[in-house]
Amino acid sequence: MDYFFAIIYGIIQGLTEFLPVSSSGHLALMPMFFEFKDPGVIFDLAMHLGTAVAVIVYFRSDLYKLISALVTKNNQEYRGFALNLAFSTFISFIFVMLLKSFASEYGRSSVFIGINLIVFGAFMYFTDRMAETNEDKLKQLNYKSSFLMGLFQSLAIFPGVSRSGITISIARMMGIGREESSRFSFLLSLPIIIGGFVFKIPEFYRSIGSGVSFDLSTCLIGVLVSFVTGLVTIHFFLKFIKELGLSVFFYYRIVLAVMIFVLL
Repeated sequence: MDYFFAIIYGIIQGLTEFLPVSSSGHLALMPMFFEFKDPGVIFDLAMHLGTAVAVIVYFRSDLYKLISALVTKNNQEYRGFALNLAFSTFISFIFVMLLKSFASEYGRSSVFIGINLIVFGAFMYFTDRMAETNEDKLKQLNYKSSFLMGLFQSLAIFPGVSRSGITISIARMMGIGREESSRFSFLLSLPIIIGGFVFKIPEFYRSIGSGVSFDLSTCLIGVLVSFVTGLVTIHFFLKFIKELGLSVFFYYRIVLAVMIFVLL
């Protein structure tokens, strides 16, 4: 892979990680459309690391309050939110470990990605349209709703589902507002992205030891681009979704799925 495609990868990752259209689905489809070798899961995870840093930078104030509430136990509202966030992450890790072998074998096929784009796009569309927003709902999160969040987030291991899409959908189904659902989704993404990257480090060293080439400079360029693009996307998405909702992303997912079925 050359620098041009690393930049394209970074832009697509930075946009699609936070838009509910499936970043992993887009990254898995790129080699099929442009006919070059799939750079693999390691490169995909590196792109995700760039967007994870974007979340840390953009939500640094929220993260500081969450960590401070856990350590000092002073702010009970933030402490409860942080504990629910941690529980959702724990549940996600459990189900990701259970599903990862199946996802690795079948998840990156073009047909499977296309089906996921349609099915989970429709779920997102109807939950957003039918939701009755309760402004205090996010403050009333309990372990039951956090379990549900974590369970559905784990499904994003399958390309085409969209981690942000599925978690925003579940939050909307619970009555949480659009902007609050998005913020919760972005914060929830941090542990699972970073954890996934750490778990893949041994695989990275094994591949290097077996003679598989890995271009560090190309990867770093992709990470930098995904970070910058991610920052911009978060800022404008939070403004966009509050006013217009999720319908436009559902229509995009349908168009992309049709293109997959016709062209691939």
